[in-house]
Amino acid sequence: MLNFLQRIGKALMLPIATLPAAALLMRLGQDDLLGIPFMAASGSALFDNLPLIFAIGVAIGLSKDGNGAAGLAGAIGFLVLQEGTTAINENIDMAFLGGIISGIIAGLLYNRFHDIKLPNWLGFFGGRRFVPIVTAGTMVILAGIFGYVWLPIQSFIDSIGLWIIDAGALGVGVYGFLNRLLIPIGLHHVLNSLVWFEFGSFEGATGDLDRFFAGDPTAGIFMAGMFPVMMFGLPAACLAMILAAKPEKRAQVGGLLGGLALTSFLTGITEPIEFSFMFISPLLYVTHALLTAISMVVTNLAGTLHGFGFSAGAIDYFLNFSLATKPLLLAGIGLIFSVIYFIVFYAMIKGLDLKTPGREDDEEEAIVHEGDDKYNSMAKEYVAAIGGYDNIQAIDNCVTRLRLQMNDMNRVDEARLKQNGAKGVMKVDNRNLQIIIGTEVEFIADAMRNNQSNVGGGSKNGSHGAGSVNKETTLTSPLKGTVLPLQEVNDAAFSTEALGKGTAIVPTDGKLYAPTAGTVSTVFPTKHAYGITTADGVEILLHIGLNTVELNGQFFTPHVAQGNTVQEGQLLAEFDVNRIKEAGYDMSTPVIITNAEDNQEIYSSAEGERQPGDSLIKIKS
Repeated sequence: MLNFLQRIGKALMLPIATLPAAALLMRLGQDDLLGIPFMAASGSALFDNLPLIFAIGVAIGLSKDGNGAAGLAGAIGFLVLQEGTTAINENIDMAFLGGIISGIIAGLLYNRFHDIKLPNWLGFFGGRRFVPIVTAGTMVILAGIFGYVWLPIQSFIDSIGLWIIDAGALGVGVYGFLNRLLIPIGLHHVLNSLVWFEFGSFEGATGDLDRFFAGDPTAGIFMAGMFPVMMFGLPAACLAMILAAKPEKRAQVGGLLGGLALTSFLTGITEPIEFSFMFISPLLYVTHALLTAISMVVTNLAGTLHGFGFSAGAIDYFLNFSLATKPLLLAGIGLIFSVIYFIVFYAMIKGLDLKTPGREDDEEEAIVHEGDDKYNSMAKEYVAAIGGYDNIQAIDNCVTRLRLQMNDMNRVDEARLKQNGAKGVMKVDNRNLQIIIGTEVEFIADAMRNNQSNVGGGSKNGSHGAGSVNKETTLTSPLKGTVLPLQEVNDAAFSTEALGKGTAIVPTDGKLYAPTAGTVSTVFPTKHAYGITTADGVEILLHIGLNTVELNGQFFTPHVAQGNTVQEGQLLAEFDVNRIKEAGYDMSTPVIITNAEDNQEIYSSAEGERQPGDSLIKIKS
C-alpha cells in the first residue's frame, strides 16, 4: 500500500508541473502587470480544467512506459465519469478527486491490457487501442455507482475540509507538521493535493491554491506559512550547518549547501537540504517539522495570506505579491524565522555533536563531478554503487529523487552514493530505492538510461571481456516461444537497451534452458532472473517476465545455484506460465548481453517461433 501511494504521489508531480506555467500566464496577463487579457485567459483555462489535466497526468505517471495512450484513456475515463455521474445527480461534482480516480484506473488498466491480443477480426482494437475502450467501459460502471453513492462521500470530504479550514491556526499547524513529516516517505504530495486542490470552494474553484488564484479573499492559509520556512528558515539552517562544519571542510560544505540554500530561497525546492540532516538526526528533522507548524500558526494568526503556483520561493512571492494579504509582514516573519532556525540548528548540531555535512568522522573526500561529462560521470558512479545495471529493474525520477526498482538491495553502497553527491538514500522496502539528488536528477536519470558503454565492463581475474577481438559467440534460444524485438518490450529499462543489447522471447512453455555453456553468475533471490558468464567473459541476463520480481519467487523453481557450471541446453529453471499470466504479468522474457561493447556487432534472430537450441543471437567482435 505504501509503495502504491508513493507511486500516486510521484504521478501527481506530472500534472502539478503545469501549475507554474498556468500561474505565470494568469498573473502576467492581469491589469496590474502586462494587462494582456488573452494571456490571463490562457492561464485561467489550465486552472479551469485541472481535473482533466490530473486525469491525463496521473494515468501517464502510473503507466509502465509513460505512453500517451494511458493519458488518452485517463481523459476519456474522466469525461465518462463526470458526465455519467452528473446525469444521475446534477449536484455531484467529483472535481479533482474524479480526475485522480480516473487517472489511477486508466494507468492500472493500461498496465494490464496494453499488450492484449484479440482475435484476428478484432485485431485492430488490440494492444494499446484497447486501453481507452476498456477504460470507458469501466468508468461507465463506476459512474453508475458513484452517481448514487458519491453525494455522502462528497459531503464527508467537504466536512473534513471545512473543519480543517475553520480550525484556523490549529488546522494549518497540523497540516504544516504533517507536510514536512511525510516527506521521507514521499506521501506529502498526496496530502498537499487534497489541501491545495480539494478542500474549500469559491465560485467553482476548489482547494487552497486554485481558490487563491480565483480571487478568494480567504484562500492562502495553507501556503503563506511555507514562505518563512522555504525562503528564510532553511537557508539559515544551511548557514548554521556551514559554520558548524570542521574548518578544513567549511569551504567545500559552503559550496554545496550554499547552492541548496539559494535554490530553496528562489524556488522553494527544499528536499535536498532536508535530506542532508533528515537521517543524521531524526530529532533535528522533527524540530524542523515543528518549526514549520509554528510558522503556519504564526502567519495565520497574523492574518497574512499568500499563494504560489509551484512552491513558496522568492519567484512566487514577488510574482503574486499584489494578490497577497500583508506580504511585507510575511517577509518580516520570515526574517525572524531565519534567526530562529539558525540558533536552533547551530545549538543542536554543536550541543548534540550531530554529524551534519562537514562534521563526519569519515575522512573519505567527496568526489566532485564537473565539466561537460558531469552527468554521465555521476550516472556511471551511481550505477556502480547500486550493483550495476543487472541489479536494476526500472529507472524513474521525480523533481529531486531517483526512484529505482532493485533486484537485490544488499548490493547498494550508500556511502559511495553519498560520496558522489547524493543528499540521501531511502530504502523504501526490499525492492524500491530512492536516491535524493536535487534539481539535476533528470539529467542523471537520462544519462543512466542512455549510458550503455559502462554496463558490465568485462570480467575479472584476467578473463577476456565481451569485446575480445576475432570472437564469435552464438546464443541459442533458452525457451520455446515467439521472438519479440527488444524495442517492443514494455519496459523502458530493456527496450531502450539501458541494461544491454539482445532480444526477447514470449514463452509458451515454462522451462528455461542455458543458451550457452558457462558459469551461473547470478540466481536472483526471487528466482525470476539468471545470469550466465561464458568462458570468454560474455555476461548474459535471462529475465523471466516483466516485473515478476514482485512475485517473490512464487511460481518459479530453480534447478541451478550461483557458481554452478552449466552446459548449453541444460535446464536452469521451471516456471508456471499460466499462473504468472493470471497474476497479471507480461511474460516477455528478455535475453540480454549486459556487457555488450560499442565495437561489437550483435545480431538477433528475426521474429518467429523458436525451440530451445535454435540459434537466437550472434555476437561478433
